[in-house]
Amino acid sequence: MTAGRTVNSKSQDWGTPPKYVQAVKDVFGGRIDLDPCSSEYSIVDAEVEYRLPEHDGLKESWDYPTIYVNPPYGADRERGTSIKHWLARCADAHEVYGSEVIALVPVATNTGHWKKSVFGRATAICFLYDTRLKFLENGKNGGKGAPMACATIYWGNNYEKFYDVFINHGAVVDIRPLIGEVIGPQRRNQQMSLLEVAEPY
Repeated sequence: MTAGRTVNSKSQDWGTPPKYVQAVKDVFGGRIDLDPCSSEYSIVDAEVEYRLPEHDGLKESWDYPTIYVNPPYGADRERGTSIKHWLARCADAHEVYGSEVIALVPVATNTGHWKKSVFGRATAICFLYDTRLKFLENGKNGGKGAPMACATIYWGNNYEKFYDVFINHGAVVDIRPLIGEVIGPQRRNQQMSLLEVAEPY
């Protein structure tokens, strides 16, 4: 649904451009089963749509085979949620239900939500080629370009299909080798602990 900065009744709806909706459908074999953050202006046309603000997709079931997520990018102060909660649900849906999930999000590799829900859990990232991705504004073309770089993140088991489709839209990076890995300072701490156990005093 929205890539707007906030979610409230007066917020602008920032919808996914048609070429990316089609790319997601191509990865998923032609259909999207769930759009958990849809809107009245959405062109995603998922089989099941949770529309904000009436239905909070974070509180609904994500037990669907294919899921596309264009989450609110800003904080929802009324609900106390933000993009980190949406990305966590993406990763959980894949791990718990075996869902294939694609999310369109800002590139923010230094944030906690990328560190917790993307690195070590997702399958691949496509860093989109568009310099300033032009979202649909309330369902219409002509909006200003996004002020940030964007990426699609894929949690799923068909990396080859994701690569074949999204290489047409940007640089696709396989991050499967990171799944299950301890990353960053925690890894060094773990290694030091193992050395301390292994070395006799």
